Amino acid sequence: MIPHCGLVRGRCLSKCPIRSPCLLKVYSTLFSNISMPSTDWCLGNSGNFLLLFLYLLVHIDLSLVRFITTELTRGYFLEHNEAKYTERRERVYTCLRIPKELEKLMTFGFFLCLDAFLYVFTLLPLRVILALLRLLTLPCCGLSGSRLLQPAQVCDVLKGFIMVLCYSMMSYVDYAMMYHLIRGQSVIKLYIIYNMLEVADRLFSSFGQDILDALYWTATEPKEKKRAHIGVIPHFFMAVLYVFLHAILIMVQATTLNVAFNSHNKSLLTIMMSNNFVEIKGSVFKKFEKNNLFQMSNSDIKERFTNYILLLIVCLRNMEQFSWNPDHLWVLFPDVLMVIASEVAVDIVKHAFITKFNDISADVYGEYRASLAFDLVSSRQKNAYTDYSDSVSRRMGFIPLPLALLLIRVVTSSVKIQGSLSFMCVLLFYMGMITLKVLNSIVLLGTSCVFVKEANMEEKLFDPPPSAVSNKGGVLQVSDNSQPTIITESSAPAFPKSDSDTFLTTPDEEDDDKIINANTGLEGDSLKNRTPKKDLLEIDRFTICGNRID
Repeated sequence: MIPHCGLVRGRCLSKCPIRSPCLLKVYSTLFSNISMPSTDWCLGNSGNFLLLFLYLLVHIDLSLVRFITTELTRGYFLEHNEAKYTERRERVYTCLRIPKELEKLMTFGFFLCLDAFLYVFTLLPLRVILALLRLLTLPCCGLSGSRLLQPAQVCDVLKGFIMVLCYSMMSYVDYAMMYHLIRGQSVIKLYIIYNMLEVADRLFSSFGQDILDALYWTATEPKEKKRAHIGVIPHFFMAVLYVFLHAILIMVQATTLNVAFNSHNKSLLTIMMSNNFVEIKGSVFKKFEKNNLFQMSNSDIKERFTNYILLLIVCLRNMEQFSWNPDHLWVLFPDVLMVIASEVAVDIVKHAFITKFNDISADVYGEYRASLAFDLVSSRQKNAYTDYSDSVSRRMGFIPLPLALLLIRVVTSSVKIQGSLSFMCVLLFYMGMITLKVLNSIVLLGTSCVFVKEANMEEKLFDPPPSAVSNKGGVLQVSDNSQPTIITESSAPAFPKSDSDTFLTTPDEEDDDKIINANTGLEGDSLKNRTPKKDLLEIDRFTICGNRID
């Protein structure tokens, strides 16, 4: 007989099917408040046990029933944490605003790149002709004491000579042989080649603008200064070699894209487009500051414009192979639309999650747009110290010379000009490009003035160019006709630096007590005059700015 367990108010269940004493103890705990009949309950079979279970279920308020009832009827009040949920709602609204704000920036940046690109075809040849005419006619006028060419004209002549020499070198490159050589490779190998070309294009753009800037400064540097360079001719040949190699790289990239378009199963094109979504994985889970996001936005603008030119080159080559049949253009249209749609979708998703994870407002794209507009407006002033096309190159990493050289090479090989009527068509097309360039420049200038005014940046337009750098240890004064003069106040040396070279990185909030002195390069724990964080106007595509992207 089982010992007393207290299951049913002192009555033992000697023949209960549940024989385990521990289980009986559990049941006695759960059902301690049972009101049972006065008769003796000895369950001799399972039927009596089932009746006992039904009796317990009817007369007892089980804990499971109470739990289910509570789950069905309980409530909560979101207003108790109003700040948290308001922040979450604002994040949703920010993500919804990102496509509109991003595309406004992308559209503005696209037309900036288009303006710099059209400049190579339209105004640059005319400026080169005017500079050469001045070079030829100035000695005949007896003005030997004056300068032969202005610095801007020297830069234009150098650009013209680089384009002519590189075009003559590009004429020896066989595009058809390159196409069939690339087409004979496997799909995986072409996918790897295309990724390598994208990385190489960014590296070329980064170093190429430095080569061109070094050439321009070497050619226009005042003669009174001490010579600290290898000469204009070596810099010129380095620039020619760079433009030629970069144009070849873009040609291989365009040929690979053309092979993907002409493949039968479109597998290569699908793989290349899916590669854009890998970019999301490598970007959205990293820490970004506003300056880093500005760099990425400029890079996306340049990449999108370059892809449009590559698609134009692919369409020209395909239309030439099909004798300029307009029906074939509609065959290419779905693939072109897929490439463009994938680029837009990847950019939107990437920027939406970057702004969400880093708590950046969508209004920051308006600041980026104002910064790009400031470059355009400042380049139109009389005291401008750089050409606008070079400013776009430094800001976005977009160098129009190699891309323009490749487009000229493709157009001249695809379109045959024969007869006076063809020359008239070319002339009309050239006049149309000049008209488009002028109209685009006028609209961009007016729009940029509006953006600068809305951002309250008008006073910065009248600031002198960064030709003088004042530091704690001294003031560096630079003039065009004399050597730099350093007025020192202490024994600490002062070196000529630009505004963007004062800091390579912007200090974090937790690193405010460790700021690097601009003069000595040492860390100071309690500097009185701390250098402010880098402004957006001082950020270009290839400057390490803000917090490092880990």
